[in-house]
Amino acid sequence: MTEPLLAGVRVVESSMLGPAEMGGLLADLGADVIKVEPPGGDYGRKMTWPIVRSQDGTSESSLLSLHVNRGKRSVVLDLRQPDGITAYLDLVRRADVVIEAMRPGALAKRGLTTEKLREANPKVVFCSISGYGATGPYRDLPSHGIAYDTWAGQVPLETDEHGFCAMGEHSSIGIHAGPLYGALAILAAVIRARATGTGCAMEVAQSDSAAYFDWYRIETWRSYERPENEVYGNAADGGARREPGTGGMRGGVRYQVYASADGHVLFMASEQEFWKNFCGGVGRDDLFERWPGATYGDHARGNVELQRILTGIFAGRTTAEWVAFGNEHNTPIAPVNTPRTIMEDPQFNARFTWLAKEDLEADMLAYPVHLEDGPPRPPRRAPTAGEHSEEVLGEVAGYDAARLAALRRAGVLGPSAAAAG
Repeated sequence: MTEPLLAGVRVVESSMLGPAEMGGLLADLGADVIKVEPPGGDYGRKMTWPIVRSQDGTSESSLLSLHVNRGKRSVVLDLRQPDGITAYLDLVRRADVVIEAMRPGALAKRGLTTEKLREANPKVVFCSISGYGATGPYRDLPSHGIAYDTWAGQVPLETDEHGFCAMGEHSSIGIHAGPLYGALAILAAVIRARATGTGCAMEVAQSDSAAYFDWYRIETWRSYERPENEVYGNAADGGARREPGTGGMRGGVRYQVYASADGHVLFMASEQEFWKNFCGGVGRDDLFERWPGATYGDHARGNVELQRILTGIFAGRTTAEWVAFGNEHNTPIAPVNTPRTIMEDPQFNARFTWLAKEDLEADMLAYPVHLEDGPPRPPRRAPTAGEHSEEVLGEVAGYDAARLAALRRAGVLGPSAAAAG
């Protein structure tokens, strides 16, 4: 097994719910991520679905918590007590990063300001991730993950069977993109801190991240505010402006979804070369001769006659047969999957590794980056609250048995630890 990419990088994380994914990404790459929890722990273990019972049947936790907290160690500290603050700072002294994955300013309210953190460790990188960020009129607005996607224009609206407005099925973006953008910035800051001896503070909003993830559509609308002689469409469209992003694919024929014999495929012959290859491959050179199209970006929009013909052609083969056809005839054709059916897709199974429920309490996908010298080490299962309190404080902060016993008696390590003392 190869040395983890982030071996030697230590992170102190104060997190609740989904934003804990930021530290989770770093843990997947081998960082020592110490999740510092309040007495009672992160209630994300009990929230969302599904809830997974442990293999030995003694506990249960949400799949969300099992995934975003895998590979971490957990310490319970009561930050309402001075000894809890002292212990926190003792961990920070030997860390590269502090993550605040809660409402902005949560640590500062306990006296753990960025200034205090810098006093303990001038090289520390501090990153706060929250819903709407540390500035702006929504800064203190309570929220949950889907709010960032509705705010960013990512959620389609529907009407349900009772005539009520409802949110449509969609991929959650902000709660995943926020941790991803933040983790990238953290690593850049750690590189600089190690080179210069100077840390920094940063903050990222999950709402910002949801919007930035969709920069192409947002920037297109902004560009369309300029005169049409400055910003216009493809030559294949006669220069006419299309709707931004995938909205501009409406009415497409040579770039469109078609029903196959057993499912659906996405046909993407937007280049003339691919369209010619397709027509030759299915024995319909007459289609190319009649509708050759432009060299690039010509989707034959609105050509209903051609769409009917292609509908009949695609219905004659299975999805797997069309994928094989695409390989053989150099034509872009892709399967159309769902989050459920993708697990049966041969490309998915060739690329992804499942981490077993016997090790992590639930079957989970491994980190999706392939290293030439082998896969990263499988992460440890997500910890229970305070599972590693004594281990971490002894190893990282250098506390001896007497000091740990005193903390237990004072309840700094949580009520369960205090009771045991």
